[in-house]
Amino acid sequence: MVYTRTGDEGRTDLSSGERVSKSSKRIEAYGTVDELNSEVGVCAYYTGDKHDELEKVQNHLHILQAELANRDPDVKVSRDEIDWLEGLCDKYQEECPPLRDFVLAGGCESAAHLHRARSVARRTERRIVELDQDEELRPQVLAYINRLSDLFFLMARHENFLEDVEEKNPSY
Repeated sequence: MVYTRTGDEGRTDLSSGERVSKSSKRIEAYGTVDELNSEVGVCAYYTGDKHDELEKVQNHLHILQAELANRDPDVKVSRDEIDWLEGLCDKYQEECPPLRDFVLAGGCESAAHLHRARSVARRTERRIVELDQDEELRPQVLAYINRLSDLFFLMARHENFLEDVEEKNPSY
């Protein structure tokens, strides 16, 4: 059964069984990771699986969510996942023209969705930082989410490059 009625009064269980408010920083942090994971699913659709890495990112986000949902997690984001993201960032950066200015979010449809995922990743990072201020998290958690938003930015640029869509710069 999907519904349990246990959250009808605004409280939910952590993995440990501890009951907390659905507005707690911990729930907000891993709930925003869940939202980001949904955005990544949309990006996978719109990129036409050109970026098979997105499914791997979704699996990493499930690990991150599990880590945030438990004060003593069994699964944790590792340095290996961060190194993998950095390798992808390097790959996409090398394949794109040099960045000379800020770019406006958008371009082709797939790039626009990747830019949205980047902005959701940045919001997710802010929620995780808020939680970290109250309950110190492992540095790998913060590093992973920070690199992930960089990856989405570079993937968006790469999509525009592949589709021969010129990036637009802000006018001041």
